[in-house]
This record gives sequence, structure tokens and C-alpha cells, in this order.
Amino acid sequence: MNRILNNTIIPVKPGIFIKDPLSSDLGKKILEESLVLIEELGMEAYNFKRLSAHVGSTEAAIYRYFENKHKLLLYYINWYWGWLEHNLVYGTANMYSPKDKIKMAINLLVEGPTFDENLYLNISLLRNVVIEESNKAFMTKMVGSENNSGFFDQFYNFSERVVHIFSEFNPNFPFPKAFVSTLIWSSVLNAHCSKHVPSLIEDNFCGQHKVDFYYNLVFNSLINE
Repeated sequence: MNRILNNTIIPVKPGIFIKDPLSSDLGKKILEESLVLIEELGMEAYNFKRLSAHVGSTEAAIYRYFENKHKLLLYYINWYWGWLEHNLVYGTANMYSPKDKIKMAINLLVEGPTFDENLYLNISLLRNVVIEESNKAFMTKMVGSENNSGFFDQFYNFSERVVHIFSEFNPNFPFPKAFVSTLIWSSVLNAHCSKHVPSLIEDNFCGQHKVDFYYNLVFNSLINE
């Protein structure tokens, strides 16, 4: 399974990029080095001028791949949630119990991808960037038009797959979409808070304690609708 996912390319809407970054060595280097810089500097300080120095190219060459750094962030967001969906599909392939599938989905959200090796992107860095910068991709004035253009398709695909699993467990649960989106954003926000504003989170909110918190939250809600 690791071998299969290691070569997996997550499809990203062409409107997010100008030229497919995986089509050339420079494009691949842009993806690789940008993850490092964004994690180090944050999106506010990151720019294509800094990136050009790291990849040994010109800003003009980078703009042939991405219109701006926001579109680059959208590329990473799509890739991560597409990757998480692949993890969920393969991880639940031989599971028949909806409860076990839900536990797998929770583990992926809370702990990150089970399969964390890929030829094209550093999955560990990618997860860090998603946790740190997701709000800058979604909470913008352009989000409506970007949503209409399908720029969040991979996020929707993962979300809908989890919704389906929740509905398997309890077909009568009235708000599976709202609950799944709340769960997803909670997992991202709590991971961010644990690192940057730890006073908002208990000291022992980590490891199995954290996983058990989400198990209890989800199953108590689905059972006691």
C-alpha cells in the first residue's frame, strides 16, 4: 500500500495553477521549497521573491506556474485533503463496521495521515502548513467564487466520504454535513491552538487522550441525537 500511495498524484483543478508544477523539475522544486518556506515564515512573510532565491530561478518563472501565493496555498490544501481521502479509502477498505470506519476517520483527522510518504510532496510539512494556514485559504472575500470554480473539491470529497460513513452508523442523524465540517475544523483549530495558544487547551490534550476526546464527542452525538 505504501508503494501505491508513494506514487500517487492528487488531482488539482487546473484553474488553481497556470502550468502544472509536476510537469517540470522547476515546478516540483517550487512545491518542495515553498512548503519549507511557508512553514518557516508563514504565509504573511512568504513571497515569490524569497522563493526564487531558494529555487535558483526568477520570480517571472515562478509566476508561470502560479498566479499568486494564495493559489499556491489552495494547491496545497487540495493536495492534503485528497491525500487524506486516499488514506481513508485504503484504511477502511477491509472494514465492514461503520464504527471502525469512524474511528479511522477520527484518527486521520487528529493524528494525520497513516501513509506519510509521497514522491512529490513532504506529507509531514504539508500537514503542518494546512494546520497553520488553512484559515487563509478559506476565510477570504473570494471564497465564494473560488468555491463555485471547484477550488475546494478535494476538501468536499473527503468531507462527503466521512458524511457517508456517519450516515451508515446512524441514518437518522439530522445534520451529518454540519457535524463533519465542525469535526474537521475542530481538529485543525485544536492542533493550531496546542502549538500557539496552549492556554486554551489542557496540558494532557494529546496522544490517546485527544483521540478519545473525539471518539466520545462523535459517538455520543451520533447515538444521542
